[in-house]
Amino acid sequence: MKRLVLFVVALVFAFSTTVMAADKAAVAPTQEQAVAAEKADVKVDKAKEKADAKKAKAAKKAKKKVKKAAKKAAKKKADEAAEEAPAK
Repeated sequence: MKRLVLFVVALVFAFSTTVMAADKAAVAPTQEQAVAAEKADVKVDKAKEKADAKKAKAAKKAKKKVKKAAKKAAKKKADEAAEEAPAK
C-alpha cells in the first residue's frame, strides 16, 4: 500500500511539474510576441516619420526649383525684350 501511495504521489508531482513547465513555455512566447509587436509598431512609426520628412523635403525642393525656373524665364524674357527694343 505504501508503494502505491508513493507511486501516485510521484505521478501527481511529475504531472504537475510538466503542466507548470508547459504553462511557462506558453506564456513566454506570448510576452515575446507582444514585445516584438511593440517594437514593430515603433519601427513603422519611425519609418512613417522618415517618409513624411522625405516627402516634405522633396516638395520644398520642387517648389524651389519651380521658383528658380520662373525667375530664369522672367530674366530671359526681360533680356529678349531689351535686345528687341534697341533694335527697333
